Amino acid sequence: MNQSCHQDVDFQALVGDVKPLRSGNRADIRKTSRAPSDAQLARRAGAEAALGDDNFLSDDFVDLLPPFDPVEFHRDGIQQGVMDRLRHGGYTAQAHLHLLRRPLAECRRMVLPFIQDAYAHDLRSVMIIHGRGREIDSPANVLRSYLVKWLAQIDEVQAIASAQPADGGLGATWVMLRKSDRAKANNRERQQKRRG
Repeated sequence: MNQSCHQDVDFQALVGDVKPLRSGNRADIRKTSRAPSDAQLARRAGAEAALGDDNFLSDDFVDLLPPFDPVEFHRDGIQQGVMDRLRHGGYTAQAHLHLLRRPLAECRRMVLPFIQDAYAHDLRSVMIIHGRGREIDSPANVLRSYLVKWLAQIDEVQAIASAQPADGGLGATWVMLRKSDRAKANNRERQQKRRG
């Protein structure tokens, strides 16, 4: 049978002659906030300029979408037939943006220039691959939720819809862009040539 052995220990004898620290002889663990130096401010301004501070996409609070629900958005005037065709992958993806496993801030920086560049090149149908999560707060579902919010903030976007399983399912989103003024002028010109 084990019995614990208890002995009285003379703490003073173990530590010897100890003196308390003087009050001024202690480490100061409080964080001191100093204003950034001019060099730090210049570097920060340069980095922000390089990233483009004209990105108006909001990274404020977003309502998280249910992870198994398809997404859909369209502006007024978009016909149901166009939405059905978009939803079923009836348009060819003229460009792809891959956001899988990228940080949210990086995705925010990539989405606007991608859409603006596609619009500038008269593309009408693009796809954004973002992945999907099984949990509502999974990183992929958070990104998907922000993506829907961001795309609705971009004037060039006419409609969006989740892809069909063959094209990536809920992990990819079709984006329909409005026609540029140049593309509209080209269409008018083609129609006039047909009539004349």
